Amino acid sequence: MIGIRGAMGGLLALVLAGCATANAGSPVVAPQEAGVEAARLSEHVRILSDDSFQGREPGTDGERMTLDYLQAQYEAMGLEPGGPNGQWRQPVTLTRYTPAPGGSVRASMRNGLTVNLTGAANAALVRATYGDGRAQFEGAPVVFAGYGISAPDRGWDDYAGIDVEGAVVIVLMGEPDDDRFNGEYPSLYGLDSYKTEEAHRRGALAVLNAIAVQAGSAQWRGIAGYVGRPSTQVVGVENIEASGYLAMEPLMGWIRSNDGDPEQWFAEAASGQFRARRLEGVTLSMDIQEQVDTIQTYNLLARIPGTDRPDDTVIVSAHWDHVGVADTPDGNGDLVYNGAWDNASGTAGVLELARVLHARGPRPRSIVFAHMAAEEMGLLGSHYYVEHPVWPLETTVADVNIDMLPLSPPTRDLAIFGYGQTTLEDDLARLAAIEGRVVTDDGRPDEGFYYRSDHFPFALAGVPALMVWHGVDWDEGGRDVGAPAYRQQWDQYYHERSDEWSADIDWRSAVENLDLLEQLVADLADGDQWPDWKPGSEFLATRAQSASARQ
Repeated sequence: MIGIRGAMGGLLALVLAGCATANAGSPVVAPQEAGVEAARLSEHVRILSDDSFQGREPGTDGERMTLDYLQAQYEAMGLEPGGPNGQWRQPVTLTRYTPAPGGSVRASMRNGLTVNLTGAANAALVRATYGDGRAQFEGAPVVFAGYGISAPDRGWDDYAGIDVEGAVVIVLMGEPDDDRFNGEYPSLYGLDSYKTEEAHRRGALAVLNAIAVQAGSAQWRGIAGYVGRPSTQVVGVENIEASGYLAMEPLMGWIRSNDGDPEQWFAEAASGQFRARRLEGVTLSMDIQEQVDTIQTYNLLARIPGTDRPDDTVIVSAHWDHVGVADTPDGNGDLVYNGAWDNASGTAGVLELARVLHARGPRPRSIVFAHMAAEEMGLLGSHYYVEHPVWPLETTVADVNIDMLPLSPPTRDLAIFGYGQTTLEDDLARLAAIEGRVVTDDGRPDEGFYYRSDHFPFALAGVPALMVWHGVDWDEGGRDVGAPAYRQQWDQYYHERSDEWSADIDWRSAVENLDLLEQLVADLADGDQWPDWKPGSEFLATRAQSASARQ
C-alpha cells in the first residue's frame, strides 16, 4: 500500500455512516457539517481505486464509473453543476496518434548529397502528433535558433531579426547557462513544449531539439522507445507540423559547412550573444504519417455560486484519471494500476473540501471544484479547459490544485511546487504560521514539478496557480526520518501497480494540509483581492494583459 504506516494503525476502519445509493448505483458518503475527515478520504480512495474502476483510464468503463461516482457525491451534497450549459460534465475530445511505419526525414546539402536521417543514419526521431497526423513537405530551409527562447521579460530573444516562416527550426535543449535562467528550479523557457509553441507561433513547419546523445547508443535507443509511443493531444488545438529530436552530429556538420565553429556557436547561444541564423545550403524534407484515433472524455465540474461577485471564481482542481490496465500481469498477477495515491487521493481531497466549504454556507465569490480528465496523457483536460473556459479566466481568482495528497504523519513543513512564483504562497504561509508550520519549496529541482500537473495550464493562461506537496520534516523524527520515508514511498508506489488503498494509510498530514487549503480557499472566496505573480515570474505578463477585467 502507498501510505506511511504510523501509529494510527487500524484506527481509520472506514466508520462511515449513512451510505446511500444515487446516480446509477454510485455509493454516496453522506454529507455532514464537519471539518475534513480522514475516514471520508479513505473511503473515497478505497472506492475510486478499486480494481473494478480499471485504473480510471479515459474512454473506458472505469471512466464512466468514476464520473458517475463524483457526480453522485456532489448531488448528495447539494452543489450545482459547474460545467457548460448547466451540465456536470465538460466534453473533452482527444486525438491519439500512433506512428505509422515508413516515415522519413531527409537532409539535402549544397553538394547534392541527400541523407535519410530516419534511415541508416538513425539521427532523427520525429513525430507528426498534431492536426491530421501528416507532415509532408520538401526542401524547407533550416534555422538554428540557439535555445529557441523569446523572453522580453528577461532581455532575451533568440529570434530577433529573423523570419522562420516555413522553416525547420533547430534548438538546443534546456535553458542557457546564464543568470537570467539556469536557476535552482527550471523555468517555463526550458520546456520542449514551450519551444515548440514559440516556433509554431512564428510560422515554423517543424522544430527539432538537438540532443547531446550519440545516435545509435543505448541512451538514444531509450529515447527512441519513448518517442515512439502513442501520443495524445486535445482536438482543435492548432500546432506545428512535426517535432522531435536530432542527434548533435548532423547539426555540427551543418554548422561547419556554414564556416562556423559549433562549440563557439553553442557558447554564444548560452550567453545571449547569439541570434538565430539560417544554415545555408541545407534543406530538410519530411514525410511522416500517424494513425489517428479519437477518444471522448470529460472534465467534471461542481459549483458553489457566489452571492455578491459570482463571476469571480476560485477553482479547486484535481485529475480523476490514472493509467489504466497493463497488458501483462506483474509477479503478483496484478494488472491494474489502481492509482490510489495518484490521484484518487487528490480527487478525494477535492470532494472533502467541497463538502466542508458547502456546509459552511455561500460566499461572495464562486467556488468551482474541477475534476480534470487525461492529466496522465499530458494535462489534456486542464489544457482543454483553459482553451474553452466555462468561467472566464480573466476573473478566475486562482487555481488551487491537488495531485497526490501527503500520506504521512504530521509535518512542520508545507512544501509547494513553484516556490517564489505567486503571492498565493504568502497567503498560505500566513495561515501555516498560525499552526507553527513553514511553507518551503519541494526540494526536487531536477523534477520540474511545477510544469507537470493540472495547475500548469492555468499558469500558462495567467491564472495564479498553487499546488501543495509533501512535507518531509515530520513532527516526530524530523527530516532524518521523513525524507527517506518519502523517497521510499515515491520509489515504491509512483505509477506502480502497488499504488493501492489500504486501511492503515496514515492520513494525518493530508488532513492538516486540506484544513489549511480550506482556509485559503475560503479567504479567497470571501475577499476582494486578486492574487498575482511575483516579479520575475514568466507568467506575470500574461496575467497583466487582462488586468482591466479585475478593476
